Amino acid sequence: MLFIPLLGGCEAPYSTLSPVGPSAQMAANLWWGMFALFSLVMVAVIALWVIAHRRDPGRQSPDQQQQVQQRWIIGGGLMLPLASIIVILAFGIPAGHRMLPLPLDDGEPLVIEVTGHQWFFSVHYPEHDINLVDELHIPAGVPIDVRLKSADVIHAFWVPRLAGKVDMIPGHTNTLRLQADAPGVYRGHCAEFCGTRHAHMQFHVHAHSAQDYAAWLSETAADD
Repeated sequence: MLFIPLLGGCEAPYSTLSPVGPSAQMAANLWWGMFALFSLVMVAVIALWVIAHRRDPGRQSPDQQQQVQQRWIIGGGLMLPLASIIVILAFGIPAGHRMLPLPLDDGEPLVIEVTGHQWFFSVHYPEHDINLVDELHIPAGVPIDVRLKSADVIHAFWVPRLAGKVDMIPGHTNTLRLQADAPGVYRGHCAEFCGTRHAHMQFHVHAHSAQDYAAWLSETAADD
């Protein structure tokens, strides 16, 4: 009960535990699963520690003591970590695969190009020749492929409530599949230290309804 108030921090703008997109939801589910698993492991280890302190070992020969030590080393030092890693990989690998920009069953995703600079993000819509700085506008409920690159040093593109972090590397293009399930404004940040103004390298993703996005697209294209 004492830890429940701390969960209020899970609603912050940068919280990965308040997902609004498929990739972010997958990451949050994986985190909660790991939290539950390792909480059980911690409780079990504490319980065994208490039992060991209260248990009367009785009279054992040196050989018996050695056998007990070996069982604990093999079970607690080898089998338990190995089983935990296997469980994490069994869920983590499929989850990570579903976060990739895989081909869609129907149609093609909207493509947005984002380039990291010291210290801002330039945004380009190749289909409409729209250019923005530190803001993206997307339709809600639609898969978006964000093509990421850097003009200088290594940056990282991260919108915690929508998807995971992807590095922006000079001379290389990475693609991030992004989707917002509901309209809203979602904060993003460079998640790779890139210089003196790294802490201020922020951006916003504006997710619109289909009608509002079409209106924004028409108005912005006309202004350009």
